[in-house]
Amino acid sequence: MTKPKFDRNTPFNDLPLLPPSAEIDDDSDILKKLVSASRALATVNVNFMRLPNPYMLVNTIALQEAKTSTEIENIFTTEDELYKAVSDNKSEEKADLAVKEVLRYREALWAGYHAMKETKILNLQSVLSIFRQIKNTTSGIRPPQANVLIKRGQSELRPGEVIYTPPRGNEIVERFMDNLLDYLNDNKNYPSDPLIKMCIAHYQFEAIHPFQDGNGRTGRILNLIYLVQTGLLNQPVLYLSKYIIVNKSDYYYNLGAVTQLGSWKNWILFMLDAVENTSALTNHLINEILEQMESTLNYGKSKIKWYTKEVNEAIFSQPYIKPKTIGKVLGRSSRTTLSKLMEELVAAKILTPKKDGSEVYYLNDDLIRILAG
Repeated sequence: MTKPKFDRNTPFNDLPLLPPSAEIDDDSDILKKLVSASRALATVNVNFMRLPNPYMLVNTIALQEAKTSTEIENIFTTEDELYKAVSDNKSEEKADLAVKEVLRYREALWAGYHAMKETKILNLQSVLSIFRQIKNTTSGIRPPQANVLIKRGQSELRPGEVIYTPPRGNEIVERFMDNLLDYLNDNKNYPSDPLIKMCIAHYQFEAIHPFQDGNGRTGRILNLIYLVQTGLLNQPVLYLSKYIIVNKSDYYYNLGAVTQLGSWKNWILFMLDAVENTSALTNHLINEILEQMESTLNYGKSKIKWYTKEVNEAIFSQPYIKPKTIGKVLGRSSRTTLSKLMEELVAAKILTPKKDGSEVYYLNDDLIRILAG
């Protein structure tokens, strides 16, 4: 495999176009890992359909993906502030910057998903839409004069040192993006397994670094959208960012090895391992939530005469519940009535009240415990 010309202080305009060498598709280690990763991913689709309402937990899992993905970019928020904002649109408007960043990621994930469902492909416009939603901007591909540099973080050895300079120049980024999108969408000329394509395309997107900021988050959303596009996932519910942040040093090391050495094999094995492990994590999350839902339903029906499957599902739709959520299910809108209903849920220890100024939120402690695990 030809080693690309690389100087970390010079724009990497010699970034090789896709596809990489055909030997990748025939590597026995990659093929073995591809089989186990594909099987693990297929179980997520099966498990997801076990949910009483398959769409009920999508936002909950997507919220965890959003929170963890933003943490990779060193944007931190507490579950408390995040869940509070999600449970009430008014709180979302007043949320701090970190919370808004997480919520924008989640909205970008769904915007990308719906756009892909309409177009059936990933095109530049859908990539731009995801990026703009994440960054709350109208800007697009970074201009050729923008001197974008990737530097070590302040907590790392030799902080501020340049470790990579992405491609730069007139129409250069656009040319690389056209090649990347052709590679993903053209299965006739590029017939590799879609899971292998996702691994390769994720590196290439990060190496192109098409935007001035938000590339990491945009790239991680594109992974999920592409898996849905190719039919490997029914919904974008894979909790992929958790694996990346736990193995952050390996993630960046293997990215750098492709750039500097053209070492694709270890990068692909790392990403396939991420898919396999994340599939297991996502299945565990779904299983634990389903088991807790069943336990809470049986308990709730034994304690509260109006407790139903629909109420139970509403309570597990998100970690923080507002009275209007229960009222909508039961067709009740009176504030007095809703207060009495919530008091019964609290007395049964199904929900826990939490006051924030004049607002009262009701916590599903069981769901919070599962999501935090």
